[in-house]
This record gives sequence, structure tokens and C-alpha cells, in this order.
Amino acid sequence: MVRRTVRMAAGAVLVLGGLVGCGASEGDGGEDPKAGSTAAAGTSAGASPAASQGVSAAGAAKPAGSLGAAGSACPLPVSFDLAADWKPKAVTSQDDEQFGALFKQGGTTLQCEIDAKPAGNIGFLRVWTADLLAIDARAVLEAFVAGEKTTGTPTYTPVRAGALPAVEAAYETRSLDDRKQEHAFAVVTPGGKAVVLQLSGLDTQEHDAMLPVYRLVQQSLKPQS
Repeated sequence: MVRRTVRMAAGAVLVLGGLVGCGASEGDGGEDPKAGSTAAAGTSAGASPAASQGVSAAGAAKPAGSLGAAGSACPLPVSFDLAADWKPKAVTSQDDEQFGALFKQGGTTLQCEIDAKPAGNIGFLRVWTADLLAIDARAVLEAFVAGEKTTGTPTYTPVRAGALPAVEAAYETRSLDDRKQEHAFAVVTPGGKAVVLQLSGLDTQEHDAMLPVYRLVQQSLKPQS
């Protein structure tokens, strides 16, 4: 519990979600959306990460809604299941003259951030879409990961995202003077729209606690018609 409290306090001093869902001109100061979380408020004292996320005893996340369809919080080229209390917000600052570049990475643009804090963890699932039509998911993912401050060499693995072929990257970045684990996968829809889904937490322990929800997203993913 002491370690949890220390990590939650550390998360409170990191900036991440300030630009989500609003323009940078609305007093948010132009924070980098790839930094850490803004605060740990809303986490229930004593609740385990698995219980608060809706993760079963077997380690599989339970679906409690979906995202990506027209009319959802983030209309996307794909749809997928979400676990309970993960809160999505559309990113609407991509065209801001001063801070729009913060939402671009490796030929993709950030479209949606799904906040894990209400579910008891400090981290996000982020959904990026490629700026151009694509046919090679690995090329899209490699370009995206090249924009990360990685340590060591990323590992790329062919996977499935629902019924679609996909490529996943496992890599490490630096956070709070330490290394932390990251995962991302890329998929190309039959219409040529490429999507990157990235899991990023405050540290590796937070990342590992959120990994079942990332897997739920990956396994349930479907292209939008």
C-alpha cells in the first residue's frame, strides 16, 4: 500500500491529459500528451488494480461496453470492447497552430485517449490513426515507435487483432529516471485505414496491471464498415 501511495503521488506531478477533448487555446498550457498522468484522484483506497478494472481471477478483462462506432465517444476506423470504468475522450486539438504537433507521431495522429485512472491505474490506452492509407501494418508501427524515446531494441511480433492480421511492438521507454515497459499494435483495415493502439502507464507495474485490458481491446477489435 505504501508503494502504491508513492506511485500515485508521483503520477500527480506528471502531465498528460490536459489537452484531451479541448483546444490548446482553452487554458491547458500545451502539455505533451505523451507524458505521464495528471493525477491519481478517483482511485478507491485499498482496491486492487485487477478488481477495479473488471479483471477476472484468471487475468482476463471483462468487456463492459465498446468504442469506435459512430456515435461513440471516439468514432474510429475500428471498434473494440472496453473494460469497466475506462473513460475515453476524443482528442480535438490536432489542428491547433501552436500545439498540434504534440498529437502527431510517425505519420499518425492521436484521435482518442482512454483513461485508466477511474479504473484504478495510472495510464492510458491511446488510439492513433495513420495520416495516409496503408497496406503494411509493420511499416506503420515501426514509424510510430521510431517517434518514441526507446531504450534498447523494440521487438516486433505478428499477432491477430480480432480477425485481422496485425503487428505488435514491445519496447521500453524512460520514465522518472527509470525504464518502463510499453506495448503497441498496428492494424490495417480492409479499406486501407491504419490504426495504432498504444498502452502506456506510469511505470512497468502499472503497465502490467493494465495489460489484460489492452489484450481485450486487441482480441475484440473489428473494422468499421
